[in-house]
Amino acid sequence: QVALPALSPTMQMGTIARWEKKEGDKIGEGELIAEVETDKATVGFESLEECYLAKILVPEGTRDVPIGAIICITVEKPEHVDAFKNYTLDSAASAPPAASVPSPQAAAPSPPTQPSPEAPGSSYPPHMQVTLPALSPTMTMGTVQRWEKKVGEKLNEGDLLAEIETDKATIGFEVQEEGYLAKILVPEGTRDVPLGTALCIIVEKVSDIPAFADYQDTAVTDMKAQAAAAPPPPPLVVATPAAAPPPQPAVPSTPVVPTAGPPPRKGRILVSPLAKKMAAEKGIDLAQVKGTGPDGRITKKDVESFVPPKVAPAPALEAVPAAAAVAAAPVGTFTDIPISNIRRVIAQRLMQSKQTIPHYYLSVDINMGEVLVLRKELNQEVSDNIKLSVNDFIIKASALACLKVPEANSSWMDTVIRQNHVVDVSVAVSTPAGLITPIVFNAHIKGLASISKDVVSLATKAREGKLQPHEFQGGTFTISNLGMYGIKNFSAIINPPQACILAVGSSEKRLVPADNEKGFDVASVMSVTLSCDHRVVDGAVGAQWLAEFKNLLEKPVTMLL
Repeated sequence: QVALPALSPTMQMGTIARWEKKEGDKIGEGELIAEVETDKATVGFESLEECYLAKILVPEGTRDVPIGAIICITVEKPEHVDAFKNYTLDSAASAPPAASVPSPQAAAPSPPTQPSPEAPGSSYPPHMQVTLPALSPTMTMGTVQRWEKKVGEKLNEGDLLAEIETDKATIGFEVQEEGYLAKILVPEGTRDVPLGTALCIIVEKVSDIPAFADYQDTAVTDMKAQAAAAPPPPPLVVATPAAAPPPQPAVPSTPVVPTAGPPPRKGRILVSPLAKKMAAEKGIDLAQVKGTGPDGRITKKDVESFVPPKVAPAPALEAVPAAAAVAAAPVGTFTDIPISNIRRVIAQRLMQSKQTIPHYYLSVDINMGEVLVLRKELNQEVSDNIKLSVNDFIIKASALACLKVPEANSSWMDTVIRQNHVVDVSVAVSTPAGLITPIVFNAHIKGLASISKDVVSLATKAREGKLQPHEFQGGTFTISNLGMYGIKNFSAIINPPQACILAVGSSEKRLVPADNEKGFDVASVMSVTLSCDHRVVDGAVGAQWLAEFKNLLEKPVTMLL
């Protein structure tokens, strides 16, 4: 089964522009199968291995095909092509995992007309497969952090079913209708679950739950197999205490591969003919190889790059005990930290911003003396649970400057420049999972106390991973403040499609000219740098915005006008 992959970082759907191969054609590794129109361009979709095109499931010209939808069937041998002549998917676009289940079993030597025992069929009571939805605009996959319900529990509309880690945050996934949780298909902690993957089964009657005790979904089985193949790194860490197992010669007497590595992959192993041949020649157990092809299929490259687990030589420890000690020496010199979905998307968006947006930078120093005096006076007037910060004044001044220079409060939309009439300020917040930018909406009409409450609430929710999508998606202008860390100045990366981001440094005492007996005075000066998208904001316009911003902070009473 060949699923539509994400051919660009922000791609959610694609259009099959043209099929380059016909049913029955042989496809070589690296050959073009089809041309797919993404959200960015028309991209060639290449085959990762040698195979034969057995069935085209999505015809040319089909628009808005979701990522993960099964678009065609490929087989290893030409004699298997005829078996898929009448093969169809009931709903490949809406629920690819559910529709795709019969295919792998059909590709086996047994006749395709016999349904797989794993596949949903008429023998199952009425049920609903709950698939992973897109919980953010740029989400292409997610991680099941925690199931809030157990198998057999009653579900009410609006109940929290699970917590899903997306590319932005961890979001609660709610039940859409009443029923009973009959089967969990994707266990907690499963990473990189594609959109559209079946997560669980819900039934209407509690009496129908036992019928799904052995229910499995092929797409989920493949993910479990890959998860089982992923643990090779842990044995490397455990290699140090490997001195304990040698006193047990009973196990080495039967030199079977499973003792040397991770547990074998469960379910059917998908492998190309060439990869299977190479594995046999090299004596590699395919159950230990992680496939990178469609549906976890093992390809030639996977076999060539396969490195046997270090624990494999365990039976030889009796003869050469020093070898294990040498192999274990490098352990602990570094730590591989898994990349979370949030961190991956942050990396993609920052790289996209730096590579596609013509940044330029403008810096200015601001005398913060009057702001500090006013802040002290206002903090004595407001209630005890509110404490105004310098950042609150910066947000307010930024919003008012955006009203006076609306070009800076604009967005590049590829075909138009969108000039926003309201100022929604995104405030960069550092969290353990990565950077996120919750939004202070309508900052231009809010008072300092209201802004302060919003910032404290949003920052707390961001660090706890409880932000809702509408609280961090959007924004018209961004502020990143590192002044509290003593950073004098820095240049921030623009948050597209916004046109500007303000980098705020710390305040420091400086000598400035003054009209007094000494001829100078000591002032608290803050440095800021404005990063601008030159496609939207010209240099003179960026300078005008900074001038307005500086005036508002050096004379904060003007914010009342």
